Amino acid sequence: MSLRFGILVFPNVQQLDLTGPYEVMATVKGAEVELIWKDRNPVMSSTRLSLTPTATFEDCPPLDVLCIPGGGGVNALLEDKAVLDFVWERAAQARYITSVCSGALVLGAAGLLKGKRATTHWYAHDFLEEFGAIPVDARIVEDGKLITAGGVTSGIDFGLALVARLHGQAEAEIVQLSLEYAPAPPFRSGTPAEASPSVLAEAKERLSGSRRVREEMFARWREQRAAAASARIRA
Repeated sequence: MSLRFGILVFPNVQQLDLTGPYEVMATVKGAEVELIWKDRNPVMSSTRLSLTPTATFEDCPPLDVLCIPGGGGVNALLEDKAVLDFVWERAAQARYITSVCSGALVLGAAGLLKGKRATTHWYAHDFLEEFGAIPVDARIVEDGKLITAGGVTSGIDFGLALVARLHGQAEAEIVQLSLEYAPAPPFRSGTPAEASPSVLAEAKERLSGSRRVREEMFARWREQRAAAASARIRA
């Protein structure tokens, strides 16, 4: 049985959020993978890798899986009606709706995380509750047809777990072996719990720009909700 995967691509996407699961999905026998955006013009990732969409919101074929990667470009998507409408509509049709890293925030903004267990990058984890999600500290979290993955490299693990669900463990293991995916990192600093205080502080500083934008955005949304609630009470 053939499968069609769709991955959202957008300006300032974290390229490994996208290319990690892409490589896994594209290695599945008979699978097709679409990179989806508003148009087919190349977009630049946050690390200056050019990526070319293969489908648009208007002509995207039916999908078995929709995946939303993360990155600094997510901030703009959280208030982009065209993006959120597309995600909402396709979520109702796909067998699985998924995310990698801060892509989970897009699912939240589209109204897909309410009451759902979910995860995301460690430095965006606290935003999940803003969307009514149940935050889970795990590399991969499944809740029905919703699958969310942690930060960046977890997209490869997520991709393999997804393939196992769709095509069985044997196919997932064939893909894993084909990619020689046998991680053995040279340092034990891949999570906040493992990293030294100085490494954690520097990592937070490097990520602080995007973080500040999100904090300001969520603060504005909270104020708007409070004002709307106050107006309803007065009415």
